Amino acid sequence: MLSSSLPRLEQESPAYICPYDQACSYLEAAAKELQLDEGILEVLSHPRKVVTVSIPVKRDNGQVQVLAGHRVQHCDILGPYKGGTRYHPAVTLREVSALAMLMTWKCALLGIPYGGAKGGIAIDPKLYSVGELERITRRYTSELIKDIGPAVDIPAPDMGTSAREMAWMMDTYSVNVGHAVPGVVTGKPISIGGSRGREMATGRGVMFIVREALTDKGQSLVGARIAIQGFGNVGSAAALLLHEAGAKVIAVSTGSGGIFCEDGLDIPALKAYAAENRKSIVGFGQATPISNADLLTLPCDVLIPAALENQITEDNANQIQAKIIAEAANGPVTLVANQALEARGVMVLPDILANAGGVVVSYLEWVQGLSYVFWDEERVNKELEQLMVQAYRQVMQQSLHRQIPLRLAAYTLGVGRVAQALGDRGLYP
Repeated sequence: MLSSSLPRLEQESPAYICPYDQACSYLEAAAKELQLDEGILEVLSHPRKVVTVSIPVKRDNGQVQVLAGHRVQHCDILGPYKGGTRYHPAVTLREVSALAMLMTWKCALLGIPYGGAKGGIAIDPKLYSVGELERITRRYTSELIKDIGPAVDIPAPDMGTSAREMAWMMDTYSVNVGHAVPGVVTGKPISIGGSRGREMATGRGVMFIVREALTDKGQSLVGARIAIQGFGNVGSAAALLLHEAGAKVIAVSTGSGGIFCEDGLDIPALKAYAAENRKSIVGFGQATPISNADLLTLPCDVLIPAALENQITEDNANQIQAKIIAEAANGPVTLVANQALEARGVMVLPDILANAGGVVVSYLEWVQGLSYVFWDEERVNKELEQLMVQAYRQVMQQSLHRQIPLRLAAYTLGVGRVAQALGDRGLYP
């Protein structure tokens, strides 16, 4: 295992699988397959910059609370850093570092000229008012003002953040530099330079990858039985698009529980129900209650984990009945579970491929913002489909050529491209 220079900020239970250690394991496997020079591996295993800032915020009740905000910039060999900003109680520096590393390989795999980054604050946004969240976001942005920018590091929404937070970040940065800079963030509202198609992009990318995988197995998307863990932005978008394409979404779940319907759920009606019930789907009519754990083991054609990491582990891998798993979340299948699934012939579509739709359309938004020429949604979706399908085909070809699993094939492509660029650029000084 690669040594880590990152501090161990949390006490890990024996069952806890550290995302950073897992990310390093994937890097090691790709480096071994590619026979990378040890010096290049050493460079790629460490983030280039790790920034932690204090965020003092005055709560609505007058009390002052000091939060810690992180931004990890892993690698800028291929271009400026790119990655989301998440607000979630489980945010740690090690988790953010893992996600920054994965973003580097994801961008390289999709052929996007970015390096990986990630940011976050360990808060539950539901416990803060809109005014408090705005003050937190603006102070966090101002503390990072020298570390972000359209040619340096471009944040985007992530878990617990949205177009609203990106608008605050863009405005804060713009006010500080003295002019509007739409390219400093992506995932913004369309009114200030956001891209059409961005909100559904990650879910749409999942749909494209699932469609291609089913086709390769000789099966149509029409009538395919699909279970989705997570009904947030990504899970609900994927569910809607798959439903519209003719698939049967038989089960979905949120943190408070899930629902199952053998004949397929009415996804538009379910989205409307969730919107009226504070995002809860519990109690939706003509559906059977089901737990998150039970959803994962349902017999189905495709299982889409779109919630948190470490959902499919060595404890439940042998109970999975899906033929295909599409990782819409980051790291939902652990390393050991992945090996067990592959041994059983389950096709695992890795996260750095399956959930790359968001960063693809973020890239398209950035390009539009820099040129001040904006596209209609049809063009955005067409560009997204082309890049996603191209990456899927390259991963499949790499897998067949090297006789390796899809995850390792995806990592050899992503890591290999970054390593090639590092070798071509050389080391300074």
